[in-house]
Amino acid sequence: MTTHDLPEGMIRAARGDGAHPGYMPGFGNDFETEALPDALPQGQNSPQKCNYGLYAEQLSGTAFTAPRGQNERTWCYRIRPSVHHTGRFSAIDMPHWKSAPNVLPHVTSLGQYRWDPIPVPDEPLTWITGMRTITTAGDVNIQVGMASHVYLVTRSMQDEYFFSADSELLVVPQEGRLRFCTELGIIDLEPREIAIIPRGMVYRVEVLEGPARGFVCENYGQKFDLPGRGPIGANCMANPRDFKSPVAAFEDREVPSRVVIKWCGQFHETRIGHSPLDVVAWHGNYCAYKYDLRTYSPVGAILFDHPDPSIFTVLTAPSGQEGTANIDFVLFRERWMVAEHSFRPPWYHKNIMSELMGNIYGQYDAKPQGFAPGSISLHNCMLPHGPDRDAFEGASNAALKPEKLDNTMSFMFETRFPQHLTEYAAKDAPMQQEYIEVWNRLEKKFDGTPGIK
Repeated sequence: MTTHDLPEGMIRAARGDGAHPGYMPGFGNDFETEALPDALPQGQNSPQKCNYGLYAEQLSGTAFTAPRGQNERTWCYRIRPSVHHTGRFSAIDMPHWKSAPNVLPHVTSLGQYRWDPIPVPDEPLTWITGMRTITTAGDVNIQVGMASHVYLVTRSMQDEYFFSADSELLVVPQEGRLRFCTELGIIDLEPREIAIIPRGMVYRVEVLEGPARGFVCENYGQKFDLPGRGPIGANCMANPRDFKSPVAAFEDREVPSRVVIKWCGQFHETRIGHSPLDVVAWHGNYCAYKYDLRTYSPVGAILFDHPDPSIFTVLTAPSGQEGTANIDFVLFRERWMVAEHSFRPPWYHKNIMSELMGNIYGQYDAKPQGFAPGSISLHNCMLPHGPDRDAFEGASNAALKPEKLDNTMSFMFETRFPQHLTEYAAKDAPMQQEYIEVWNRLEKKFDGTPGIK
């Protein structure tokens, strides 16, 4: 299946401007798109009668009275209203997908932890059944905090759909290619890209190239936004034009279907007789989108010292405290290292943020050994961490000529809340029990005499 092949019965909008037929550029734009001509009303949102016998319905991502710059909503023109896409709910068990609070008295979350890549099993796993929660933070019931997951997907969802009423999902592929067939269009996703699936949006996930493995940040709080650039100005970091939202696509299929809903950390299913992906046209600014991490333009020190990791923020989800994020998504990608008379890797530190890192590909400069692609590490709030001995000695004694840090891409889910391990992370995931020992070989160099050692 190529990126232009569609699932059976799905119709997607065509664009006549020569651009990619599947996406519209821009972050937070107010888009309009239709898969059939004249399906989108002009001049009003809710006409007495919509073309094609469609129903008008609004999907709100924020409170109605949110400030204009933060208000997000999309008007959908669909074959059936969403109330026809659910029936009676039945509770189901998802033993590996956990939500906060998930504080287990027999699991110690205090520590510096690292895991080898989680193997993808041979069993059939979908986007729902293949989710493995590593950490949780905050409280899903009061909409603060987050959870981090690894997804292991070997099978496409067949006449099966999902949405989360709890959170938006930031998806970071590491292996394989996935297709997200959403109510508002289709997103194809591969490693070195990310996608955001909004809270409340119905979708189905298909495997284009598998097996697939990657990372998910489940955001309970305010939506992800671009960080303020301050004195950096209008350009670099993540530029708005590189974010892509899908054009309209819909299914008109009468087939028994299962819809799974995540609500307040619990999972329920409902059965319907048709596909819920039936939005023929839409306009608004609340939609799924993707971003190519290769278009991220890092900004860093060009004379001396290593900047704070916040300089590498791609997206941020604000909290109620100014300047302190509910979540920052931070990217460490290829870049030039040119700082003079400076220790170039990240320095030793502890801070109020808790940091879960993942390696997409290549080698991370502060941990050259033991952090393979697919690996995860956790440095919880106020716990010290930094380079291991080999990284420290190498950086301390290197010839400080301009050097390209190449073939590397790691990321960080950083939150103001402590991250608590799940039972799966503590007992079943391949934790590196010896990780804490990487700092044991650091030597005492102080001898009380002046001079650089």
